[in-house]
Amino acid sequence: MPPSPSSTILNVPNVLTTARFVLAIVVFVLIPLQQYLAATVVFVIAAGTDWLDGWWARKYSQITKLGRIFDPFVDKIIICGTFIFLAAEGGSGIAPWMAVVVMAREMLVTALRGFIEQQGGDFSAQMSGKLKMVFQCAAVVASLLALYHYHLPVTQPTWLKWALPISVWLAVISTVWSGLEYIVAAARILGRKT
Repeated sequence: MPPSPSSTILNVPNVLTTARFVLAIVVFVLIPLQQYLAATVVFVIAAGTDWLDGWWARKYSQITKLGRIFDPFVDKIIICGTFIFLAAEGGSGIAPWMAVVVMAREMLVTALRGFIEQQGGDFSAQMSGKLKMVFQCAAVVASLLALYHYHLPVTQPTWLKWALPISVWLAVISTVWSGLEYIVAAARILGRKT
């Protein structure tokens, strides 16, 4: 029997989001320790909870005010934080400026969303933002696997040599593109209010 809709703070989606936050910290610890394979596994699990908590919240009507704030915050922590840590690792395929682009986009969208919703407007996530998240996660996984193979006494798999730059550039391009879409959407909303 499915759980009844709840407005309480302690529900499944919020617990999953909290778990994702803890897993993000674990990833941040593992990368400098060069435990790249373990970091990959933990990151994939964390990314999976992002999909699961959103699905659960919608299906069982467990969307809370805390969840609407905490969930995107944790998403930004794990993505921005992982990009920063990877940019500091030689051979990651992620340059420092790429981490700056990812962070700048997230900060901009957060500021725009807060302002628009404060004015009573709806600034829900767009498809480009969701696609951007998929590409960013793929880039992180490819980068971690590349670092793992980089420290092995074997040749890096050919597919990974292609997957790393492609996924990283897709992540950067989709990050910029989705950021521009949010700027246009915000301009339209603000234009209607003036």
